[in-house]
Amino acid sequence: MLDAAESLAQELGGVRFVTVAAVTEHAGLHRTGVRRYYANKEELFLELAERGWYQWRDAIRAGLCNQTGLESKDVAEVVADTITSLPVFCDLLTHVTLSLEGSVDMERARRYKTNAFAAHDDIVAALVQASSMTTEQIQNLLATTIMLAAGFWQVSHPTPTLARLYEQVPEWGHVALDFGPRLRHLLQATAVGLAGMAAPRSGNVSKKRGKRE
Repeated sequence: MLDAAESLAQELGGVRFVTVAAVTEHAGLHRTGVRRYYANKEELFLELAERGWYQWRDAIRAGLCNQTGLESKDVAEVVADTITSLPVFCDLLTHVTLSLEGSVDMERARRYKTNAFAAHDDIVAALVQASSMTTEQIQNLLATTIMLAAGFWQVSHPTPTLARLYEQVPEWGHVALDFGPRLRHLLQATAVGLAGMAAPRSGNVSKKRGKRE
């Protein structure tokens, strides 16, 4: 059923267009069959998002290929290329926060959070081991990645009305539809900036405060 939902989301242009009836039909099940596995459509999509975290973790591990000593720019490239290879996951990242987590019971939300954070931590560990970046820098890079990928995906998959508007005003469409390259560029800039930032020293902060006083 997850495969059916993911396939339909790709075919229709986003999970917002996917219905339970369409998923069950695509999966070859009776319409009431989905209730055996999921309480509602939101729970189905939340599990699809959970699977997306596993897929992203596995894609990053495969992309790193046991490399070490990667520069920050190279780390960002791996992160960007792997998440853009998972378009439905990028789409779901918006919906998870917006509605999915709040539409399931607490235990299902807890399970999603537990598994998503575990996959996130695995990604952090893999990237730290493969690069010269610190754990905190990688965590900040991933936080930026999630926010940008979620937002950029929505902008780059406009409604029919906006798609027609972009045809009339191509420069708007160029900005909106340039998802992968724009994400990679911004993540590389972010990674380089994070790697170049020195952590503040408490001693220096105290001295500066003393001078002001």
